[in-house]
Amino acid sequence: MKLTFRWYGDDDPVTLSHIRQIPQMTGIVSAIYDTPVGEVWSRESIAAMKKKANDNGLAFEVVESVPVHEDIKLGNENAPRLIENYCENVRRLGEAGVKCICYNFMPVFDWLRSELEHAQVDGANALAYDENTVLAMDPLKGDLSLPGWDSSYTKAQMQDLLNAYAELGEEQLWKNLEAFLKAVIPVAKEAGVNMAIHPDDPPWGMFGLPRIITGKKNLQRFFDIVPETNNGLTLCTGSFGANPENDLVDMADSFADRIHFLHLRNIKITGDRQFEEVGHPTACGSIDMYGVAKALVKKGWDGYVRPDHGRMIWGETGRYGYGLFDRALGATYIVGLFEALEKENAK
Repeated sequence: MKLTFRWYGDDDPVTLSHIRQIPQMTGIVSAIYDTPVGEVWSRESIAAMKKKANDNGLAFEVVESVPVHEDIKLGNENAPRLIENYCENVRRLGEAGVKCICYNFMPVFDWLRSELEHAQVDGANALAYDENTVLAMDPLKGDLSLPGWDSSYTKAQMQDLLNAYAELGEEQLWKNLEAFLKAVIPVAKEAGVNMAIHPDDPPWGMFGLPRIITGKKNLQRFFDIVPETNNGLTLCTGSFGANPENDLVDMADSFADRIHFLHLRNIKITGDRQFEEVGHPTACGSIDMYGVAKALVKKGWDGYVRPDHGRMIWGETGRYGYGLFDRALGATYIVGLFEALEKENAK
């Protein structure tokens, strides 16, 4: 496996010099932040990001993410132009040596939590989710001022989006995803890039918005749309694992050849559609981190992995879920886990 670390650019409190000091760290996972969603990234910005990484002894081979514009998900009259822009971004990233692009097809918002500083018994704080709290929020009143919700929308724009997706429905979202994949995947294959869709987080619908990348059955439907291997998955253990019906070990075993990126993080399920994020080791939460990694190693998996959301520990402050200390601990846990499994598998 290739160990990587999420970096949000020059404004990230976590520096590249800190990241390179994590044992066996090979590269960063980042994106271009100077271009509006849907537009083409400049070759100069891509080259600058790559140079910053390389100057610090790190590779830039994974992008997270090239955002999919809402008009593509809605399949409206702007979709063809925006899909072509997306294809051009894939081409340019391939030219620059990027091997994997993580993206999602979640309507309106990305990952969502109800609490950003949930106090834990050891003094750490972490992201947490409670369904009742979330459903009591009103996105039109600005209640959802959380990471994952695009605060750039006006109230009128938000209402329009909610109405549009309510009318669209789940099956039409699948059709729009199919149009996207059939245009983008051939371009990605030619560019030498693996596309890796991120699951919905959490893996169920809310506010009338459809969500479709939620479990094994839907993943198989997704892969069947375009059977090419580079039409792949970001296996996020915390996202899929929020639904205890998802057998992550089975999913890792079944789809190993389509998993191009692995987000390893642990959560503790505390109730029905309730969970909090915890330390990475299996014993800390409800996810069998060992089992997932073992299933992949048995299949000879050699993709990219990063420690996902971390707690805030030792008094650290910063971007919620993306501090240095706990993610660095997670990275060293991942290194040890894979080293042991790979040596055992080689016997």
